[in-house]
Amino acid sequence: MKSLTCSTIKLAALCVSALLCMNAAMAQTPEPAVSVVFAGDIMLEGGPDRAIRRGHDPFAGVAHLFKGADIRLGNLECVVATVGSVEPEKPNVFRVHPRGLKFVKRHFDAVGLANNHSGDYGPQAFAQMLGLLKQSGLGYYGGGHDLKEAHKPHILERQGLRIAILGYDEFQPRNFEADHDRPGVAWSEDEQVVRDIKDARRVWNADVVIPVMHWGWEEPIANARQRALARLMIDAGADAVIGGHPHQLQDTDQYKGKPIFYSLGNFVFEGFPDKVNNVAWVVRLSVDRQGVRAWKAHRVDIDKQGLPHAAKRAIQEITLR
Repeated sequence: MKSLTCSTIKLAALCVSALLCMNAAMAQTPEPAVSVVFAGDIMLEGGPDRAIRRGHDPFAGVAHLFKGADIRLGNLECVVATVGSVEPEKPNVFRVHPRGLKFVKRHFDAVGLANNHSGDYGPQAFAQMLGLLKQSGLGYYGGGHDLKEAHKPHILERQGLRIAILGYDEFQPRNFEADHDRPGVAWSEDEQVVRDIKDARRVWNADVVIPVMHWGWEEPIANARQRALARLMIDAGADAVIGGHPHQLQDTDQYKGKPIFYSLGNFVFEGFPDKVNNVAWVVRLSVDRQGVRAWKAHRVDIDKQGLPHAAKRAIQEITLR
């Protein structure tokens, strides 16, 4: 009996020891990180479309920036359609043939639609674009067949991590906005943006939430509106903020340990003679359940045909924790 008791005690001690070792090993094992790559404005008309017509990949000069990434995203700054009527009195309108989507799909998992050009040819063209994106296997965010879908987060799950991407436009014209019975973009209204970010977690069970904004003026420094809204979104639960529209790089910021990229600049875009409009960033975020762990930026140079090129080495790397 005494021998049995001693054996039982020894067995219990071994179990406790094994459990402690397992807990220590788990504590030492870092949580897996997911890499998310963001590019700026993708406008395929002009030089990029001419390259596509010749069978060339307009993203060939930057393909290495997306290689190995878990999630790849960019802003589609044109409507992809064959139908629709041009927006009257709008000075710049962009529509491209769907043939280019095979190259977009090659390098991207989803594209943002919340911008001031996706509605250039009206709701009919916008609706056709949504169908073409779906047929191509491309996700989208910041737009939809109606208001509800436009504000719905695009959820991407990698390594058990649920990442929600939201998109908003606050640059005119506002008539591109989706309605209850009309396709279009998600417009940026503070109360709705805050609600969407909170709902991404409580309704859609997202672990990471990243809003992508189309905002600001064409200048190198973000304005007060951008800065205030970025902080509001982070206070609401955003883990990072990605911006675009100014057609040039803007400054970066950090608030409560969360990175803010006010503008990544152009990415694939012909028609800008000045160098400032032809230098951009592609950023790669490393994220886990606590948010952004680290990020790095690659410089992109856009040639006269609107095609991007980039070196292999990052120009900036930041570790947040």
